Amino acid sequence: MQTSPKPADQPKELVESMLGAVGPRLRDLRQRRQLKLSDVAKATGLSTSTLSRLESGHRRPTLDVLIPLAQVYRVALDDVVGAPPTGDPRIHLKPIRRHGRVYLPLTRSGAPVQAFKVVLPPRRDGKPPKQSTHGGYEWLYVLSGSVDLVVGTQVTTLVEGDAAEFDTRQPHSITGSGDTASEILTLFSPQGEQIHIRDA
Repeated sequence: MQTSPKPADQPKELVESMLGAVGPRLRDLRQRRQLKLSDVAKATGLSTSTLSRLESGHRRPTLDVLIPLAQVYRVALDDVVGAPPTGDPRIHLKPIRRHGRVYLPLTRSGAPVQAFKVVLPPRRDGKPPKQSTHGGYEWLYVLSGSVDLVVGTQVTTLVEGDAAEFDTRQPHSITGSGDTASEILTLFSPQGEQIHIRDA
C-alpha cells in the first residue's frame, strides 16, 4: 500500500519540485526575450555550457547563477524559481534608467502587453533622435509636458492629455520637446520592450 509523504518530507519534496521546474522556466524567459544563450552569457558572465545545463536540468540552480539571470530577464527571483504566490496583487516598481530616461514598469514581466510610465528628459542637444523599428503597435498618453513623436518623416508634437497609436514597423522615436521633463504612459509588445529598454 502506498503511503503519503511524511510531513517532514513535504517541504523537501516541494523544493525539489520547484528546482526541477527552473530549467524550463529559464528557457521560456530567455526565448520570450528573444535572446540566444551567447547573449545571456555575455550579459551575466556565465558560460553558455552552464546556461545550457541549467535549462536542460543537468545543473542544479544556485543563487549565484539565478540572481544575475533574474536581473537580465527583469523578473523577480521568486518568478524564476516559481515560488508560491503571496497573495499580494501589487506590482513593485523598480525604476529602469536608460540614457537619461526613467522607465517604471506597470505590468509584470512576461505579460503580452507591457505598460510603462516613462520620464523623458528635455531635449537640448538639437540632434535628430535615433529611430528604431520592431513588430507590433505602440500606444502612448502624455501625462505632463510635451513630446515629439516621429514616425517615418512625420513629426507630431503631443501635449498633456494627447494620445497616439502607431505601427512600430515604421522607424519611430519619442523624445521630450519642452524645457522640462515630460511623463508619458506607453504600451508596447515584448519586442518593443527589448528595443526601447533592454537594448536602449
